[in-house]
Amino acid sequence: MPHTVQLRYFAWIRERLGSGEETIELPEGVHTVADLLHWLRKLDDAHAAALADEDTLRVAVDQQHADLQTSISSAREIAFFPPVTGG
Repeated sequence: MPHTVQLRYFAWIRERLGSGEETIELPEGVHTVADLLHWLRKLDDAHAAALADEDTLRVAVDQQHADLQTSISSAREIAFFPPVTGG
């Protein structure tokens, strides 16, 4: 059974993609945040550029901070955002 997930993009990631969100069906073999990033980068040049540097991306899975090895098999929402800096 296909698993649909809502992706949300914030700040410069959203600007580079030209969209703040998209709904996708998780492909076979995509089980972690790292798998998802790898798959998204192959979609097109915009995704490849916006999500290129894993070290500068922060991720939340169902509104909980996550790392690259976090499972997304039952996720409903995955958000990508740049590091938050104080001021």
